[in-house]
Amino acid sequence: MQKKIFIKTFGCQMNEYDSNRIYDSVKRIGFIKSKDLDNLDCYVINTCHIRDKAKEKVYHEIGRVKKKYNKKNKPIVVIAGCVAQAENQEMINREPYIDIVIGPQSYHKINEKLINFVKDKKIEETEFDTVSKFNYFDNIANKNSKISSFLTIQEGCDKFCSFCVVPYTRGPEYSRPFDKIISEAEELIKNGAKEIILLGQNVNAYSYKKKIKEYRISDIINKLENYSELKRIRYTTSHPRDMTDDLIECYSTSKKLMPFVHLPIQSGSNKILKLMNRKHTVEQYVEIYEKLKKINPDIEFSSDFIISYPGETDKDFNETVNLIKKIKFINSYSFIFSPRPGTKASNLKLIDKEIAKERLIKTQEYLFKFQLNMNKSFINKSIDVLVENKIEGQSKLFGRNQYMNSVIFEGNSDLIGKNRNIKIEKVNQNSLFGKIEKNNMKAA
Repeated sequence: MQKKIFIKTFGCQMNEYDSNRIYDSVKRIGFIKSKDLDNLDCYVINTCHIRDKAKEKVYHEIGRVKKKYNKKNKPIVVIAGCVAQAENQEMINREPYIDIVIGPQSYHKINEKLINFVKDKKIEETEFDTVSKFNYFDNIANKNSKISSFLTIQEGCDKFCSFCVVPYTRGPEYSRPFDKIISEAEELIKNGAKEIILLGQNVNAYSYKKKIKEYRISDIINKLENYSELKRIRYTTSHPRDMTDDLIECYSTSKKLMPFVHLPIQSGSNKILKLMNRKHTVEQYVEIYEKLKKINPDIEFSSDFIISYPGETDKDFNETVNLIKKIKFINSYSFIFSPRPGTKASNLKLIDKEIAKERLIKTQEYLFKFQLNMNKSFINKSIDVLVENKIEGQSKLFGRNQYMNSVIFEGNSDLIGKNRNIKIEKVNQNSLFGKIEKNNMKAA
C-alpha cells in the first residue's frame, strides 16, 4: 500500500536538489509525493542553517504540523538538513513530536530509518558519510523533470570562514566522480531539462582526479556544451579563491554558459575579509571581475554581503559601498551579521543594532538601485527568455533571461521548454514584464 510523504524545503538550491533526491529514494519503499497535507504518513522538514533564526523556523513549522494533526494519527516527522546536523539530539530532547533527525550526508539511510521506524523510538542519524551517500544515489535515477534543473557536483567546504557553519553541517569538500555527474546530466536532459545549474557549497572548487587526469568544473561545462538539447548552463555558489583561469576561459569558449556570475565577496574591506578568514582580497576580486569583463563586456555580477561584521568600522563599511558602486552588482544578497553557534565568530562582540540597520539600509539602497537600473535597461528591448512554466492560477508564463531575471508574459503552455524573444514593456525591482515578439521568435 502506498504511503504519502511531503517535504517542506527551506534555504538553498542544494536543499531543493536534496529534497527531490529524497523523493526519488523513498519511492522505492512505497512512499509517494503528496500535497495533501492533511493526510500524510511522513512529513519531512528539510532545514537550512545559513540565515538568522533558522532553528526557530523549524520549531514553528513543527507547531503547525502538531496543530493540523491534533485529532489525527500523526505522520512520521523527520527533520533533515543543516539544522538537523548542527542540533541533532538536542532537537529530539526539546521537541518530542520529532521522530527522526537526519543530516545531509546520511540521506542514503532514510529508507532504512522509515522502514524500521517504531513509534516512540527516536532516531538520530548525523554521521558524515558523503561517499556512501553519493554512491547510493548514483544508482537511483534523478526523476526531476523541470526545465531548469539543479545538479550537485560538489559538497562541503574546507575554507572555514569565521562566520560560516557549512564545514560543520556539510563536512569537508567532496567532488563527485566526473562520469557520474555526466550520467545524471544526461538523465535530466532526457527528462526535459533545457538548463542545468551545477551546485556546490564551493562549486568552482570541484576537483576529481582519475588516473593522471584532474577534472575541473570547466571540464563539466565543456562536456555539457556538446548536448544539443541543453540550451543553458549555470553554476552556484562559487568562491573567489577558486575562480581559476580555465573556468574564466569558459566564458569565451562556451556558447551555453550564461554571462552571469554569482561570486560572493562578503565585504569590500581587506581588514574585514581577513577577520572573516575569506582567503582573498578585494584587489583579487576586482582582478577576476576585470578579466571576465575583458572576455565579455556583457557579463554581469551578483554577490553576497555581510554587513556590520564584528570589527567593521565606518571606514570598512564605506569601502564596501565603494566596491558596490564600482562593480554595480545587478542582484545581490545582503544581511546583518548574525552569529552561528560553533563558528569562530560566534562569540565576537556585535556592532550596535541601530548602526547595523543604518548600514544595511544604505547597502541595499545602492544594491537595489543598480538592480532596478539594470532591469530598466531592458525596457523596449527584445530579450531571449527560456520559458520554464505556467504561473499557477494565471494565464501567464514564467521564464528567465540570461541574467536570471524573472520574465512574465502571456502565452500558451506549449511554449514551456522553448526559448522565445520577449519584448519588455515594464519592470519592477524583481521582475520584467513583456510580450512575445511575433516576428522574431527564437528557435526551440
